[in-house]
Amino acid sequence: MNVIIFGPPGAGKGTQSNNIVKKFNLYQISTGDLLRNEVKNQTELGKDIENIISKGDFATDEIVNELIKKAIFDPNKKNKLIFDGYPRSLNQAKNLNLLLSNSDQKIDFIFFLNVNKDTIIKRIEKRKMLEKRSDDNPNTILKRYDTYMETTKPVLDFYSKNKNFYEINGDEEIHVISSKIEHILSV
Repeated sequence: MNVIIFGPPGAGKGTQSNNIVKKFNLYQISTGDLLRNEVKNQTELGKDIENIISKGDFATDEIVNELIKKAIFDPNKKNKLIFDGYPRSLNQAKNLNLLLSNSDQKIDFIFFLNVNKDTIIKRIEKRKMLEKRSDDNPNTILKRYDTYMETTKPVLDFYSKNKNFYEINGDEEIHVISSKIEHILSV
Protein backbone atom coordinates (compact mmCIF):
# COMPACT_ATOMS: atom_id res chain seq x y z
CA MET A 1 0.00 0.00 0.00
CA ASN A 2 1.21 3.50 -0.88
CA VAL A 3 -0.17 6.51 1.00
CA ILE A 4 0.02 10.28 0.63
CA ILE A 5 -0.48 12.47 3.69
CA PHE A 6 -0.39 16.20 3.16
CA GLY A 7 -1.33 19.40 4.90
CA PRO A 8 0.18 22.74 5.86
CA PRO A 9 3.43 23.05 7.88
CA GLY A 10 2.71 22.02 11.47
CA ALA A 11 -0.40 19.99 10.55
CA GLY A 12 1.01 16.84 12.13
CA LYS A 13 1.97 14.99 8.96
CA GLY A 14 5.14 13.62 10.52
CA THR A 15 3.37 12.44 13.66
CA GLN A 16 0.62 10.72 11.68
CA SER A 17 3.11 9.25 9.21
CA ASN A 18 5.16 7.79 12.08
CA ASN A 19 2.02 6.14 13.49
CA ILE A 20 1.12 4.66 10.10
CA VAL A 21 4.69 3.45 9.53
CA LYS A 22 4.67 1.55 12.83
CA LYS A 23 1.19 0.09 12.47
CA PHE A 24 1.34 -0.87 8.78
CA ASN A 25 5.08 -1.47 8.24
CA LEU A 26 5.59 1.26 5.64
CA TYR A 27 8.54 3.49 4.78
CA GLN A 28 8.10 7.19 5.48
CA ILE A 29 9.22 9.46 2.67
CA SER A 30 9.36 12.92 4.23
CA THR A 31 10.48 15.68 1.93
CA GLY A 32 11.26 17.75 5.00
CA ASP A 33 13.55 15.03 6.37
CA LEU A 34 15.17 14.48 2.96
CA LEU A 35 15.81 18.20 2.60
CA ARG A 36 17.03 18.65 6.20
CA ASN A 37 19.38 15.69 5.72
CA GLU A 38 20.95 17.38 2.69
CA VAL A 39 21.36 20.60 4.72
CA LYS A 40 22.80 18.72 7.70
CA ASN A 41 25.34 16.96 5.49
CA GLN A 42 26.27 20.35 3.97
CA THR A 43 26.15 19.00 0.42
CA GLU A 44 26.11 21.53 -2.42
CA LEU A 45 22.42 20.79 -2.81
CA GLY A 46 22.00 21.18 0.95
CA LYS A 47 23.52 24.67 0.87
CA ASP A 48 21.06 25.69 -1.86
CA ILE A 49 18.18 24.21 0.12
CA GLU A 50 19.24 26.01 3.31
CA ASN A 51 19.29 29.34 1.48
CA ILE A 52 15.80 28.70 0.05
CA ILE A 53 14.06 27.55 3.25
CA SER A 54 15.66 30.23 5.44
CA LYS A 55 13.62 32.74 3.41
CA GLY A 56 10.40 30.79 4.10
CA ASP A 57 10.25 29.45 0.54
CA PHE A 58 9.96 25.84 -0.59
CA ALA A 59 12.67 23.86 -2.36
CA THR A 60 12.16 23.69 -6.12
CA ASP A 61 10.26 20.81 -7.71
CA GLU A 62 13.45 19.68 -9.44
CA ILE A 63 15.30 19.28 -6.13
CA VAL A 64 12.44 17.49 -4.40
CA ASN A 65 11.59 15.25 -7.37
CA GLU A 66 15.16 13.98 -7.58
CA LEU A 67 15.17 13.07 -3.88
CA ILE A 68 11.76 11.34 -4.19
CA LYS A 69 12.76 9.35 -7.27
CA LYS A 70 15.47 7.50 -5.33
CA ALA A 71 12.94 6.27 -2.76
CA ILE A 72 10.32 5.17 -5.29
CA PHE A 73 12.75 3.03 -7.23
CA ASP A 74 14.16 1.33 -4.13
CA PRO A 75 12.94 -2.29 -4.56
CA ASN A 76 12.75 -2.82 -0.77
CA LYS A 77 10.18 -0.02 -0.48
CA LYS A 78 7.94 -0.97 -3.40
CA ASN A 79 4.25 -0.56 -2.47
CA LYS A 80 5.24 0.27 1.12
CA LEU A 81 5.58 4.05 0.90
CA ILE A 82 3.97 6.88 2.79
CA PHE A 83 4.63 10.28 1.28
CA ASP A 84 4.73 12.81 4.10
CA GLY A 85 4.32 16.36 2.78
CA TYR A 86 4.74 15.44 -0.86
CA PRO A 87 3.46 16.40 -3.36
CA ARG A 88 3.20 20.13 -2.65
CA SER A 89 2.57 21.34 -6.19
CA LEU A 90 0.62 20.15 -9.20
CA ASN A 91 3.90 19.47 -11.03
CA GLN A 92 5.06 17.29 -8.12
CA ALA A 93 1.72 15.42 -8.11
CA LYS A 94 2.01 14.70 -11.83
CA ASN A 95 5.66 13.70 -11.39
CA LEU A 96 4.71 11.33 -8.57
CA ASN A 97 2.05 9.66 -10.73
CA LEU A 98 4.60 9.24 -13.53
CA LEU A 99 7.31 7.84 -11.24
CA LEU A 100 4.87 5.43 -9.61
CA SER A 101 3.52 4.32 -12.98
CA ASN A 102 7.06 3.77 -14.26
CA SER A 103 7.82 1.62 -11.21
CA ASP A 104 4.52 -0.33 -11.50
CA GLN A 105 2.99 1.25 -8.38
CA LYS A 106 0.02 3.46 -7.50
CA ILE A 107 -1.37 5.54 -4.63
CA ASP A 108 -3.89 3.63 -2.53
CA PHE A 109 -4.88 6.32 0.01
CA ILE A 110 -4.64 10.11 0.08
CA PHE A 111 -5.11 12.03 3.35
CA PHE A 112 -5.37 15.81 3.60
CA LEU A 113 -4.94 17.16 7.15
CA ASN A 114 -6.93 20.38 7.08
CA VAL A 115 -5.70 22.65 9.90
CA ASN A 116 -6.25 26.34 10.66
CA LYS A 117 -3.45 28.83 11.38
CA ASP A 118 -4.15 29.13 15.13
CA THR A 119 -3.75 25.38 15.67
CA ILE A 120 -0.53 25.35 13.67
CA ILE A 121 0.99 28.23 15.65
CA LYS A 122 0.17 26.43 18.94
CA ARG A 123 1.72 23.20 17.66
CA ILE A 124 4.86 24.93 16.43
CA GLU A 125 5.29 26.68 19.79
CA LYS A 126 4.94 23.30 21.53
CA ARG A 127 7.34 21.62 19.08
CA LYS A 128 9.97 24.32 19.68
CA MET A 129 10.24 23.12 23.29
CA LEU A 130 10.85 19.54 22.16
CA GLU A 131 13.13 19.98 19.15
CA LYS A 132 14.77 23.03 17.64
CA ARG A 133 14.25 23.38 13.92
CA SER A 134 15.54 26.37 11.97
CA ASP A 135 12.21 26.69 10.17
CA ASP A 136 10.20 26.88 13.43
CA ASN A 137 9.83 30.61 13.97
CA PRO A 138 6.37 32.25 13.82
CA ASN A 139 7.07 34.60 10.90
CA THR A 140 8.57 31.84 8.77
CA ILE A 141 5.73 29.47 9.68
CA LEU A 142 3.02 31.98 8.74
CA LYS A 143 4.73 32.74 5.44
CA ARG A 144 5.12 29.02 4.75
CA TYR A 145 1.45 28.43 5.67
CA ASP A 146 0.25 31.09 3.21
CA THR A 147 2.63 29.86 0.50
CA TYR A 148 1.51 26.28 1.16
CA MET A 149 -2.20 27.08 0.92
CA GLU A 150 -1.63 29.00 -2.31
CA THR A 151 0.56 26.40 -4.04
CA THR A 152 -1.29 23.35 -2.72
CA LYS A 153 -4.80 24.37 -3.81
CA PRO A 154 -4.26 22.82 -7.28
CA VAL A 155 -2.92 19.62 -5.62
CA LEU A 156 -5.99 19.48 -3.40
CA ASP A 157 -8.23 19.91 -6.45
CA PHE A 158 -6.21 17.26 -8.34
CA TYR A 159 -6.53 14.61 -5.63
CA SER A 160 -9.92 15.44 -4.11
CA LYS A 161 -11.67 13.93 -7.13
CA ASN A 162 -10.23 10.48 -6.34
CA LYS A 163 -12.35 7.93 -4.51
CA ASN A 164 -9.37 7.19 -2.24
CA PHE A 165 -9.10 10.84 -1.05
CA TYR A 166 -9.93 11.61 2.60
CA GLU A 167 -10.00 15.05 4.20
CA ILE A 168 -9.31 14.81 7.93
CA ASN A 169 -9.97 17.59 10.45
CA GLY A 170 -6.40 18.24 11.54
CA ASP A 171 -7.50 20.52 14.39
CA GLU A 172 -8.55 17.48 16.43
CA GLU A 173 -6.39 15.74 19.01
CA ILE A 174 -3.55 13.58 17.63
CA HIS A 175 -5.04 10.29 18.85
CA VAL A 176 -8.42 11.11 17.26
CA ILE A 177 -6.78 11.85 13.91
CA SER A 178 -4.69 8.66 14.17
CA SER A 179 -7.75 6.58 14.94
CA LYS A 180 -9.63 7.95 11.91
CA ILE A 181 -6.70 7.29 9.57
CA GLU A 182 -6.08 3.77 10.94
CA HIS A 183 -9.76 2.91 10.53
CA ILE A 184 -9.72 3.99 6.87
CA LEU A 185 -6.49 2.07 6.17
CA SER A 186 -7.83 -1.08 7.85
CA VAL A 187 -11.10 -1.30 5.90
